[in-house]
Amino acid sequence: MALDGAFLACLRQELLAELPDARIDKIHQPGREELLIALRYRGGAKKLYLSAGANAPRIHFTAEAPENPAQPPMFCMLLRKRLTGGRLADIRQDGWERALYLDFDCISELGDPVRLTLAVEIMGRHSNIILIGPDGYVIDSIKRVDPAMSSVRPILPGIRYEVPPAAEGRYDLSRHTPEQLTEAVRAGKDAPLSKALGALTQGLSPLSCREIAYRATGGLDTAVSALTEYEMEKLTDCLARTRDAVLTGQRRTPYLLVKPDGTPLEFSFQPIIQYGLAAAGQEMDSFSALLDAFYSRRAAAERIKVRSHDLLRVLTNATERVRRKLANQRQELAAAADRDTLRLYGDLINANMHLITPGAASAELINYYDEACAPLTVPLDPALSAAANAQKYYKDYRKAQTAERILTERIAAGQQELTYLDSVFDSLSRATTTRELEELRTELEEQGYLRCQRGKQKPPPPMKPLTFRSDDGFTMLVGRNNLDNDRLTLRTAKGSDIWFHTKNIPGSHVIVLTEGQTPPDRTLEQAAVLAATHSKAAASVQVPVDYTAARYVKKPSGAKPGMVIYTDNRTAYVNPDPALCDRLREE
Repeated sequence: MALDGAFLACLRQELLAELPDARIDKIHQPGREELLIALRYRGGAKKLYLSAGANAPRIHFTAEAPENPAQPPMFCMLLRKRLTGGRLADIRQDGWERALYLDFDCISELGDPVRLTLAVEIMGRHSNIILIGPDGYVIDSIKRVDPAMSSVRPILPGIRYEVPPAAEGRYDLSRHTPEQLTEAVRAGKDAPLSKALGALTQGLSPLSCREIAYRATGGLDTAVSALTEYEMEKLTDCLARTRDAVLTGQRRTPYLLVKPDGTPLEFSFQPIIQYGLAAAGQEMDSFSALLDAFYSRRAAAERIKVRSHDLLRVLTNATERVRRKLANQRQELAAAADRDTLRLYGDLINANMHLITPGAASAELINYYDEACAPLTVPLDPALSAAANAQKYYKDYRKAQTAERILTERIAAGQQELTYLDSVFDSLSRATTTRELEELRTELEEQGYLRCQRGKQKPPPPMKPLTFRSDDGFTMLVGRNNLDNDRLTLRTAKGSDIWFHTKNIPGSHVIVLTEGQTPPDRTLEQAAVLAATHSKAAASVQVPVDYTAARYVKKPSGAKPGMVIYTDNRTAYVNPDPALCDRLREE
């Protein structure tokens, strides 16, 4: 989601309202392309975060405190020299352009009052933060752009600042009416309505254009040439609502969209309905809180993704290795299945030695085991005698018999290993914190899939299981990974507690702490939903979940973490419900 001009206009109004006569207290540059400005005003203080990063350029208040480098960069030192103590006089925006201009009333080195401007340009990879003097010339920028990088708009100290060039033929709803834009759409090129809006509007992101088209056409995104007059009227109305949301605050809401797994998807200045049930919407307290939550969650998800990459590679390689081994073992087992023929050949040779010619490569022998006593061609080794050929067949038979027993055991062990690796995959897919990743790493180290990297360093204490409380007041515990499942089922749970797990599907162990009471059916159903939601079948319906008293759950000797056997169980079929889990969750 790009931070578009309309959203920036809403954010500008919020920043102005929150910063009456604010003065700059401190300036930090925690990253190469980001700034953190501490502002103080009567009755409070705020931290203003600015970023010119290509992936997430933005400006907003933040509650985070990123670590600062020991030696501040040159641009940070320049800002401290010029802006510290300056009073925020205004925040300007040219229409719905993606740039804010923060004007500060400062004192020059000679003691004279001077107005300096900090331009924050939100333009993807061309984003920048530029300090501009009172004469309109660039003092410096967080990213210098020389003529070799851009002949159209270089940004260097001593060059006159030029505003970003505006796109021609675009309609800005802060300056044009919805009716004008509707007529431009009607007269423009034929295309899906969302595409036509994107080509004609200034300050509206593709998300906003899709939402307007979705509401105007009932979700069909009809081509412009196929729009009815009624849909054109709805388009004008939707554009007017969008305009009023930004300019007057009507129906304006900081709105965050998240995926079912909790990952942030989009954000906007008004409710978004185009995703239907594929995303959940959350109204936030402010636009700054919205951006802070969106980017902090996304950054956390990215960090988890990067840190889990090596674990994913180890699990993938181990799974492929086990699968190849199982395929070879099954081929060998199929070959060993013909061992009775080997014994038959040996018996027939012994019974018909007088008919076998020395040096023969085969012999037609009467098969006494066949009701019709039909002749059977038996292959022979010409270098061996008849008795030696018989002994060779008996030896191959015994070898195949032993191979079948060993291969059967190894195939069963390989299948169990695949099941275990699948369970670790499932835990990894649901890991949301660094601690959870570290526990998975510890588990893989203990099982020999990873080399121990901590040396003699003491591992951190294990995490507590996820805690939920049913609507009937019963505590329900959910394991985070296989080690946690073992601790929960084998140590925490008492004999009368009730154990839940998806049937033949990798997932978390769930324990209902009964404290000697009998939980009602509603609690049992909610515990089964927890087990289904915290499993590999979280995206399925009618998931089978086994449950039984904890005393009937045992761990076989030598079994891998999380692997148990159980008896006296019953099975419930439930649908996973993340919303229910969120409601029952206890921090």
